[in-house]
Amino acid sequence: MSEAVAETPSISLLDLAFTFNHIALASFGGGLSAWSREVLVVEKKWMGEEEFLSAVTMCRILPGANQVNLAVFVGTKMRGIPGAISAIIGLTTIPVVLILILGYAYFKFHEVPALQGVLRGATAAAVALTLSMAVKTGKKCLGSVVAVALFLGAFLLNGLIRFPLLGTVALIGPLALLWAWPKPAKK
Repeated sequence: MSEAVAETPSISLLDLAFTFNHIALASFGGGLSAWSREVLVVEKKWMGEEEFLSAVTMCRILPGANQVNLAVFVGTKMRGIPGAISAIIGLTTIPVVLILILGYAYFKFHEVPALQGVLRGATAAAVALTLSMAVKTGKKCLGSVVAVALFLGAFLLNGLIRFPLLGTVALIGPLALLWAWPKPAKK
């Protein structure tokens, strides 16, 4: 059975909310995509690697916060609109409360050197998590010369030249579609 037609497990709305709350709190300071992959693909097995990568790509292209888009995608996949709402509540509620408290504390104590060190350490951890996800997903996605060329083209345009994301997608997207378009079976 292919991954796309695999049966979706029955998940409660509470489990969706707790799962996305776990993702949000575990990735405090960054690395949300990496934690999402770890929880949704590796731990819970709610999605396959390819489906996760497709969803993350789609969620990054669409307007809005990437992880909120992913919560809507996964919640809708698992339980429809109530699932999407549950996933968003789980993803955002406690982090919003925490960021309000920490924001107040930051503006009150931001000149304390120890706090600056903590923030630098959190930044380094976030970069490490993001690189970890890039390496893990890159092993899966970059299996051919064409895929590597498309990756390098997008990285060159958007990452180095700073060409706008929509323009990069408009240029690379059609090429990727042509490359990935299903080929007729040979007889």
